[in-house]
Amino acid sequence: MKLPHFFRRKSSREVAKDRLKILLISDRVNCSPEMLDMIKEDIAKVISRYMKIDTQNMEIQISKSNTYGIGNRNPSLRANIPILDLHKSS
Repeated sequence: MKLPHFFRRKSSREVAKDRLKILLISDRVNCSPEMLDMIKEDIAKVISRYMKIDTQNMEIQISKSNTYGIGNRNPSLRANIPILDLHKSS
């Protein structure tokens, strides 16, 4: 019997890959990795009030895009947050 994906530990390769992603993203938007971690923690704290989420596999991405006009590069935040249960258990 295999354990579900969210119960397994990340390999050192996966951890290193995640850290590299954070460094690349932070470099692109001039945001420190510590700031990204703080943003991730704050997002998790707010959303976990309303539903049970998998914070270990949560991903955030900040990028600059041209969504609001020609030449304007505004930062945008994307979050991939695995939801374990829609109703928060008390």
